[in-house]
Amino acid sequence: MKRYILGLLALTTCALMAACSPSPQAQQKIVIAVQPTNTPEQLSSQAKELESFLEQRTGADVDILFPTTFAGVIEALRFGHAHAAFMSAWPASLAQSRGAELVLAEIRQVAIDDKMVEAPYYYSYWIVKKDSPYSSLSDLKGLKAALPSQLSTSGYVAPVGRMVELGLVSAEVGKQADPKGFFGEVLYAGGYAQGWEALKAGQVDVTVIAGDVAESLYKEVLGNSKIIEKQGPVPSHAVVFSKNLEEPYRTKLKDALLALGTPEYRDLMRKFISGIFVSFKPTTSEEHLADLNKYLKLTNFEFVERLR
Repeated sequence: MKRYILGLLALTTCALMAACSPSPQAQQKIVIAVQPTNTPEQLSSQAKELESFLEQRTGADVDILFPTTFAGVIEALRFGHAHAAFMSAWPASLAQSRGAELVLAEIRQVAIDDKMVEAPYYYSYWIVKKDSPYSSLSDLKGLKAALPSQLSTSGYVAPVGRMVELGLVSAEVGKQADPKGFFGEVLYAGGYAQGWEALKAGQVDVTVIAGDVAESLYKEVLGNSKIIEKQGPVPSHAVVFSKNLEEPYRTKLKDALLALGTPEYRDLMRKFISGIFVSFKPTTSEEHLADLNKYLKLTNFEFVERLR
């Protein structure tokens, strides 16, 4: 009986020790949301190499997901369904206002005026045909304009913000600035190339080009047009972290993304996110988004996708 009791105590002690001792820690999962730029199927296949690279650098299980809307990325960060996101500047500003932290800015190969540079910002330009009689935006009242998209930072927010600065368009309290209050007609062409084609064809009198388009398109446009106004600097894309991404993985992910700027790894981002990617640099929302936020305040613009 004594041996039985001792044996039972030993078994009980072992069971308690097993219950109290920590189990092997499950591998951390890091979910990265990507602003939609293509179909999820195409992006998923392109993301595998980048996922593998980030897993090796962070020691975490990395999943790259593709919400179908801009708002979906912001909501994923907000409610902890995503730990980080690659975003353009305007959605990044919204994500930051809802509790996320902007940590990295993308340095890109962009054109500023007549030079190709590497920078985390660029400019956009109002242009007319080279033989146009118009020399300033104020000359174009009542005429036709083409803008790429109402979701574009450089092709809509900044150009209309510049119009407000010049007193050509007003933004009343509680209302968004509307370029139709100045132009006779505004066409949303779907992109910079389409706006340029509309200008060349004489369908509009003025359009916008930006320094982050393909170099060949930029040179073609500037070689055959006349700049009548310039706005910016426009911030490049950014990396935003959710408040739910904790250490040490917060630092590990940041360091891994910074390592993508080295020449041997740069193509992982170029073929997945941006063909003009150079590297990331540490930043803050105050530093990177100051000029964008100025334009948003001038125009009262609100992102068109509904957020809760």
